[in-house]
Amino acid sequence: MKKKDKSAEEVVEKDVVETTEEQVAVEEVAEEVVETTEETVEEVEEKDPVEALQEELAIAKDKELRLQAEFQNFRMRTSKDLRNSREAGVIDTIMPFLQVYDHMKMASMSIENGDNIDAIRQGVTMILNEFKRAISELSVEEVDAIGEAFDPNVHAAVAHEASEDVEEGKVVKQWSTGYRKGERLLKPAKVVVSSGPEKEAEVATEETAEESGE
Repeated sequence: MKKKDKSAEEVVEKDVVETTEEQVAVEEVAEEVVETTEETVEEVEEKDPVEALQEELAIAKDKELRLQAEFQNFRMRTSKDLRNSREAGVIDTIMPFLQVYDHMKMASMSIENGDNIDAIRQGVTMILNEFKRAISELSVEEVDAIGEAFDPNVHAAVAHEASEDVEEGKVVKQWSTGYRKGERLLKPAKVVVSSGPEKEAEVATEETAEESGE
């Protein structure tokens, strides 16, 4: 009976020892985890502020370089688009005048190789009509100033001239045509502006001068 009791005690003691050993092992592992965590926290807390700022600066510089590269690409694309647009504009502008130029060359050859005035006149008239059509396709309009009141916004006065038929301040002659596109003036019309009927005093002075000369 005593032998059985002794065996039971040994088993209990063995279980107690094993349990104690397991608890010690768990405690040791827990202590290691705590120590590791504390070390990590200390590393984070003890991180050099200068190094942190340097890392942030490096990230900011990288972003800046990327933005600069993207902006350069954007500028290159925009510049290319502008060149293409300008070239297309030049082509669209010059195309209507190529036919006019061809007919001008034909007219020049006709003048050199013949003396048919009627044919030359017809050729020049055809060229003029084509030229008018070409500028019309570009939405360019002529500024017709004859008989209109002088307007410095669209007319350029080159002289004044007395006139019995055209009242003072109106255009009596037009030396060159003006042109506009929409609201924009491309070229003012060069005009002669009427100064009204010739004044009697001026006529008398001129007559006196003529008589004195005689």
